[in-house]
Amino acid sequence: MNFSFYISKRYLIAKKSKNAINIISMISIIGVAVGTAALIIVLSAFNGLDNLIKSMNDSFDPDLKIMPATGKVFSLEDPNLAKIKNLEAVFDIAEVLEENALLKYGDQQYIATVKGVSDNFAVISGVDTMLTVGDFILKHNNQPYAIVGQGVAYYLSLNLNYIDPIVIFVPKRNAKINMNPEKAFNRNYIFPSAVFGIQQEFDLKYILVPLDYARELFDYKNQVSALELKLNKGYNFDKVQKQIQEILGPDYLVKNRYQLHEAFYKIMKSEKFYIFMILTFILIVASFNIIGSLTMLIIDKKEDISTFRSLGANLKTIRNIFLTEGWLITIVGAFLGLIIGFLICWLQIEFEFVRLKGSGSFIVDAYPIKIIWTDFLIIFVTVVSIGYFAAWYPVRYITKRFVIQELERN
Repeated sequence: MNFSFYISKRYLIAKKSKNAINIISMISIIGVAVGTAALIIVLSAFNGLDNLIKSMNDSFDPDLKIMPATGKVFSLEDPNLAKIKNLEAVFDIAEVLEENALLKYGDQQYIATVKGVSDNFAVISGVDTMLTVGDFILKHNNQPYAIVGQGVAYYLSLNLNYIDPIVIFVPKRNAKINMNPEKAFNRNYIFPSAVFGIQQEFDLKYILVPLDYARELFDYKNQVSALELKLNKGYNFDKVQKQIQEILGPDYLVKNRYQLHEAFYKIMKSEKFYIFMILTFILIVASFNIIGSLTMLIIDKKEDISTFRSLGANLKTIRNIFLTEGWLITIVGAFLGLIIGFLICWLQIEFEFVRLKGSGSFIVDAYPIKIIWTDFLIIFVTVVSIGYFAAWYPVRYITKRFVIQELERN
């Protein structure tokens, strides 16, 4: 066994001549453990929240979305679009046409985005699994129906009674200036069949209608504003995205789910990073206990330092003894923190003992947690690095002073 490690282990376990050193060493281990556990718990909570939001977005967003690089719509007559449909990686494609409109229901009015979708939209998005009330019906006996976001439904005071329709007003594309504003708008009626609840961004914005209904309302023939793609499993989505972009050229934009909400995901990542940095700073402050513990230990063991010198130990060996002692304190605290953090996260996942206030009004009833093992590795390396630098200062300067004093006496 390495001499420095053997002596360091004895110092860590054995009782010191001054009880205060034992107490400070224990406080150092507890401080490191608490800081490590806090990092694990907070980052796992952020992972859970991020995973929850992604799963909700997946219920509305496609795997890939093709949009025009300029303008709002494009024609389906482009021969390159036919090539996309024949790709093996593409499972299905939904046609989409969307435009802002004024909705009127009874005495209530609300501006929303009317999204016309093809019949296979539910296959692409899975929005039919996120309904809060009603049935996912876009068309029945040639009668169009609307699927309304619950935020839109709230502001319209909407009821699914199939008696009162939603009135949709859209400015005519080629309308001329007219003294009669009624003639400047297309107006149509539609009955709601269901309400979906995904997340606020979608719930407050969208109302889904059949594609042919939207084309008639917006004065379009065969144009769409986007094509939404669902890909087969087992394919690399990034490679498929690049392949489609190369086929379509610069006239189109091909975006994945992350790029559709790029600003939001960047904010989430930056928040997680800054939380990690704040908790790391707290851990650095807690590591000052290691400095105090090692300082007092070195003072307590100054007679041992003289003995080691007499036995032929050089300054480097003596430093390694106390530096290893600091590392042992850090590693023990880090392992305890990882275990405590993991247990708390596991208990929350299994038993959901920390619940959200107002349970029942949220998509989930308890705080979401997701354990990512790479976080454990990053946190462990960070904590051990902090412990090393916390131990380095007292070991380097105090041991040197005692060795110089010993040499002067001799």
